[in-house]
Amino acid sequence: MFRAHVCIFITDRTPDPTEIARAVEERNLDGLFVPEHTHIPIHSRSPFFPDGKLPEAYRRTYDPFVALAMAAAVTERIRLGTGICLITQHDPIVLAKTVASLDRLSKGRLILGVGAGWNTEEIENHGTPFKQRWPILRERILAMKRIWRQDEPQFHGHFVTFDPMWSYPKPLQSGGPPIWIGSNSKWVPERVAEYADGWMPIVGRDGGGELAALREACAHRGRRFEELTLGLFYAPTDHAQAHARQDEGYTDFIFGVPSGTRGEMLGKLDEIATLANHLRQRTSLATR
Repeated sequence: MFRAHVCIFITDRTPDPTEIARAVEERNLDGLFVPEHTHIPIHSRSPFFPDGKLPEAYRRTYDPFVALAMAAAVTERIRLGTGICLITQHDPIVLAKTVASLDRLSKGRLILGVGAGWNTEEIENHGTPFKQRWPILRERILAMKRIWRQDEPQFHGHFVTFDPMWSYPKPLQSGGPPIWIGSNSKWVPERVAEYADGWMPIVGRDGGGELAALREACAHRGRRFEELTLGLFYAPTDHAQAHARQDEGYTDFIFGVPSGTRGEMLGKLDEIATLANHLRQRTSLATR
């Protein structure tokens, strides 16, 4: 199985989510992912880009769930993903309802890509201490899963606590949408094995996360490695590199589409659609 998705910073200066979503579906691609930044602090100590410059699109992103809701309304087939949702910036009870609502209204097409964030000031503006961002993310995800799966959930952790309550609607996907962790760190295999359904490391970024370690973590927790989805964030468009990644076992390629003019973005979608057809054919031949 091979699936081709795209990730696009949809902003107030790009085509709107409905036009982009239609274009993705018309080209027989499999999904649309959108990122999240509630804001970007002007003064930040957090290095992220090699040249130290933050792309303009990072400052202008729409709320991902509003954008994906618009995309859901004009499409029927493509998956709708967050790439990524910064769980550290959300109240888990509120986010659980938002996610459940979108999953149900989109007829079960949501993928919840998650991460803890890299911008210290952005995260701490939301009340999350930077060094505790991953333990907080873990508890919030576990709490949301309980809300999605139980009629009268309660949760009592270190960072999240609530007594028995009602929260509807429940997601259409049983147990909630699949959760894919976007991270390259050496600790990510244990995190994926414990509370996620997939892994989508960013291509070209070091961090220490490896497939062998993920296999070991799954064995340690009694999970079947084969049940996980292996995705590639900003997947390579070079044919040889893409083939190599397919051979490693990655099934979901999330290609980056730079924010630009309508013509530039649609042209890039055309290129990705051509590559996706080639990779699908290669997968089909390999399974015969």
